[in-house]
Amino acid sequence: MKKVLIVDAYNLFIRHYVAHPAMSNNGEQIGGVVGFFYSVSNLTERFRPDEVVIVWEGGGSNKKRGIYSDYKKSVKPQKLNRYYDDIPDTTNNRNFQIKLLINLFKNVPVKQVYVSECEADDAIGFMCRYLRKDDIKLILSSDHDYYQLINERTKIWSPTLKALVDDKKVIDRYNIHPLNYCLAKSIVGDKSDNIAGVKGAGFKTLANNFEKFILPEDYYLEDFFEDNKLKSESSTKKLFQNILKSETLIQRNWRLTYLDVQNVSHDQVEKIKYSLENNELSFDKMSTLKLLLNHGINNLNIDRAFINFKLLRN
Repeated sequence: MKKVLIVDAYNLFIRHYVAHPAMSNNGEQIGGVVGFFYSVSNLTERFRPDEVVIVWEGGGSNKKRGIYSDYKKSVKPQKLNRYYDDIPDTTNNRNFQIKLLINLFKNVPVKQVYVSECEADDAIGFMCRYLRKDDIKLILSSDHDYYQLINERTKIWSPTLKALVDDKKVIDRYNIHPLNYCLAKSIVGDKSDNIAGVKGAGFKTLANNFEKFILPEDYYLEDFFEDNKLKSESSTKKLFQNILKSETLIQRNWRLTYLDVQNVSHDQVEKIKYSLENNELSFDKMSTLKLLLNHGINNLNIDRAFINFKLLRN
């Protein structure tokens, strides 16, 4: 049984890109590079995995946009933490930093996965449920959608909380078991992805009115709808009526939120498998130093990072 660190790459990158105002000697913004590299290196040292897999966003999911055309539309850009006003933040710089990270990690023994038109969370969900099912997995991400994957072999490292998220932490916060987090979120909705929820429904409200959400067993859509129907017949609470009117919405949200093979095509599955099985692992400290020097980056502790990554060579 292996220990695997799985990195939701764009989620981690954009967090540091937004928050870290670091500049290179060449006058380029490099906060995303510095923060991302340190995060992966530090968690490798802390978790001591046998394998690190960095999963990049594949440009969005056509399948999900086919289910809901406004999926992730009108999402407001995050406010950038910058101490300078005369250097513009550009799409070119953001893409430059991502490309630099990809090239940096080609020099260390980690695997990188990119599948066109496939969201990272769908690729990671497939990996966790099937390709790395029996391994001990730690997912590095602040995306709560991964809570549905939590079990005795899968945990989340939240860079927001700077803490491990397991089933106990999810239950303590939401009164919802991870097995039923996807169903709950399908009802509550997700503003960050422009997914509307049922009026008046929140995690705690659902948990207080439907006791099965906290149980360590799957609460299926059909059973939930049946329970709600019975409650609506014996109660005047608006929540039950609102859920009755929103069954189609909840079913749609479930299809958007559930992480399995439903939003991953056969070709995408094969590409994920190929990326994991045919990644040539490198350990090239000199090329890393040259790459950083060419871009005027001297504020990364490469020596310590390579000590951490050396543990992955086997």
